[in-house]
Amino acid sequence: LIDTAPDLMNAHNYVMKKFGYKSKSGKEIKSLIGKGAGVMISRSLWSSAKIELKNIKEKKTKEKMVKEFVNYYGKNILVESKLIEGVKDFLVWCKNNNISMGICTNKQEHLALDLLKKIEINNFFDYVAGCNTFDYCKPDPRHLTSVIEIMGGDVKNSIMIGDSEVDGLSAHNASLPFILLEDGYTDVKVSQIKHDHLIKNFVGLNKIIERYI
Repeated sequence: LIDTAPDLMNAHNYVMKKFGYKSKSGKEIKSLIGKGAGVMISRSLWSSAKIELKNIKEKKTKEKMVKEFVNYYGKNILVESKLIEGVKDFLVWCKNNNISMGICTNKQEHLALDLLKKIEINNFFDYVAGCNTFDYCKPDPRHLTSVIEIMGGDVKNSIMIGDSEVDGLSAHNASLPFILLEDGYTDVKVSQIKHDHLIKNFVGLNKIIERYI
């Protein structure tokens, strides 16, 4: 829905510099996004550690970095982030056709809700589940199926739209059709992500959804 990479990159690099590590480019950041702040910091630290021929084992340091990241990102969540092309029109179309929509994200719930409100699309969604909403998160299929259940939906009449291998695996684990957005937050090739449909943006996405209605 939203290209959040620029603001996540700024938050990531702010924390890395503060703790004495190298910053990363937008392309590098995209390969780290998708599994939550803790994983992003861990993978970035591990990358730095390999270069320095040592592993970083200090758990408290990582915890401080994650806390700093979440704090900085929360204060700068909508500086450069923007909606993917066609998103607003697609959301309006879904609402007009009585299609219920929910969000499953590996962002912390309060950050996801804040971003949706600030970018003014929160009213389109019936439920939003972050990485800390339940005791499990993507790629655990329950992250998706629980949201569908809470919204009063039917897994057999549901579709997953995502942009990473984590999303693809989540949909596969929940036995949901999966629509993959190109150029997403992943470090693997599109061909390595199991999907039913591939899109460049949300323009004309309603035509795919209509096949399932």
